[in-house]
Amino acid sequence: MAKIYELITPCHFGLESVMKKEIVDLGYDVTGVCDGKVTFAGDAEAIARANIGLRTTERILIKAGEFTAVTYDELFEATRAIPWEEYIPKDGKFWVAKANSIKSQLFSPSDIQSIMKKAMVERLKSVYGVNWFEETGNSYPLRVSINKDVVTVGIDTSGESLHKRGYRTMTAKAPITETLAAALIMLTPWHADRVLVDPFCGSGTFAIEAAMMAANIAPGMNREFLAQTWDNIIDKKIWYDAFDEANDMADLSVATDIQGYDIDPAVIRAARVNAEQAGVAGLIHLQQRDVAKLSHPKKYGFILTNPPYGERISDRKECETLYRVLGERYAELDAWSMYIITALADAEKYIGRKADKNRKIYNGMMKTYFYQFMGPRPPKRSSQA
Repeated sequence: MAKIYELITPCHFGLESVMKKEIVDLGYDVTGVCDGKVTFAGDAEAIARANIGLRTTERILIKAGEFTAVTYDELFEATRAIPWEEYIPKDGKFWVAKANSIKSQLFSPSDIQSIMKKAMVERLKSVYGVNWFEETGNSYPLRVSINKDVVTVGIDTSGESLHKRGYRTMTAKAPITETLAAALIMLTPWHADRVLVDPFCGSGTFAIEAAMMAANIAPGMNREFLAQTWDNIIDKKIWYDAFDEANDMADLSVATDIQGYDIDPAVIRAARVNAEQAGVAGLIHLQQRDVAKLSHPKKYGFILTNPPYGERISDRKECETLYRVLGERYAELDAWSMYIITALADAEKYIGRKADKNRKIYNGMMKTYFYQFMGPRPPKRSSQA
């Protein structure tokens, strides 16, 4: 019987529902949803498939333990009680890579890290009968979060954050992460048979993520993961099978109308390089174009964009003008929807109409707004089953 783990998938605050749907669609049972993370039950195969296939999480963690601690003694004893030998081999390299604390008695990340490391060493010394760990083997980094004195301990299976798909070698100013872009696309009713335009496309992230979804290209198909070295937990064949599954599901023959514009030619060149790296250059049209020239003959399309929002006062007026122009161009489009993520709290004023929905989303530490202007649904095609 395969060992079942509780797996933790951190995500952007406010986008837990998107993460939950992704996990269910991948075929796994969600066991918990709270601020900024979703947990689900899965075996070694689930670890591989989730790393390769989930678009909106930053990493996949194996939950090694959860307990309450209000003193460092309690933290030490509870950490030592975790059966680390089930995860970390005798030559394994292990450390607490990151610790964060919210509304808790224990709040010093460096103290939490060093005390937990000592506790792990004590446990493994007694299990393996050694006095010193060489730590010459594979890496098993921990990520620890303490919320209201409840300590959650996760072992990171991903390594580099999952937003690093491997395609974005060139970035524009203020790029949106791949995971956030994917989550925002999933919040819209867009499908591959509908038009999608990003008039401030920057390094092309929205367009590329949409094209990858349209072609069913797994986000982690062209990168490596830390747990690929963990022969004690995941057999290499499981990884080969998971990559094969992802390859078999990709379909580059899909017809799309996905467009990205930017006024800066250097930015468009960078976006083209990224689209090539992602394998979707043939599914996207990227062009140097001013937002004032935004138009499209088809109905029922989508604008999805991350426009500038003028962090400096000197840029503010310029941004207000851009939003006005965007609002005017959107008004000319026939039955379209528009979705905008921005830190500009009064964007609606310049766009010239109130959004149908406005969702607060934290992009890192920055509070942003996801303005949703809903167009009408297209009529159902009679040929559809």
